Amino acid sequence: MQSQHIVNAYDQELRKLHSYIAEMGGQAEQQLREAMQAIVTRDSDLAGKVVREDGLLDELERKVEAQTIRLLALRQPVACDLREVITALKAASNLERIGDFAANVAKRSLALQQMPEIGLTRSLGPLGQTAGEMLNAVVQAYLDDDVDGALRVRDRDEDLDRAYTALFRELLTYMMETPQRITACTHLLFAAKNLERIGDHATNIAEAVCFRIRGSLPEEERQKGDETSFAVVSPGILGDGPTR
Repeated sequence: MQSQHIVNAYDQELRKLHSYIAEMGGQAEQQLREAMQAIVTRDSDLAGKVVREDGLLDELERKVEAQTIRLLALRQPVACDLREVITALKAASNLERIGDFAANVAKRSLALQQMPEIGLTRSLGPLGQTAGEMLNAVVQAYLDDDVDGALRVRDRDEDLDRAYTALFRELLTYMMETPQRITACTHLLFAAKNLERIGDHATNIAEAVCFRIRGSLPEEERQKGDETSFAVVSPGILGDGPTR
């Protein structure tokens, strides 16, 4: 009977840990969604809200850390139980960073609102949508023990990288054609990079889910599509570019 009580108590503590991850995932999704809305619609109030609420994820991460320490100290989990605790800790760390990147997008939004609007701002939309879908899917995969769902998220990271690279090149071209808009475009470049990094952190969670369920990371090398390190735009190829 005592053994059954210990098992039940341990299960309750694990469920509490998972509830924190679910709450962090929901909060991170909301911050990303609102940050994207703020930057596209130039909504300073909404951008300010995202920045102020970033601390909510920090507090939830501290709760996850405290709960994992409690589980490690009192339950001394091994094998799959230990992987479950470690994965929760990794997921919380990545979700907290996702919140930071969403807040950074909101901060760029506040800077952009002080300048004339650039039509290319709306090009961030597809990146934000893909990042948001990856985030939603990986949190669900974590909660459902869905290794296939986690791997699908991992595969989508390459698509996000390629979309980021395409926008990077487009912004470089626009800056060369319209030098007076370089400051605004620079803020957009940083916002786009934040979205690409959100995809990286969602992928990190996906790999942690695979580790928890299978006991090993995916064998296949992660495919990357970020080619911005090699991006070069030659003035000789510029034509009648956008007049946004």
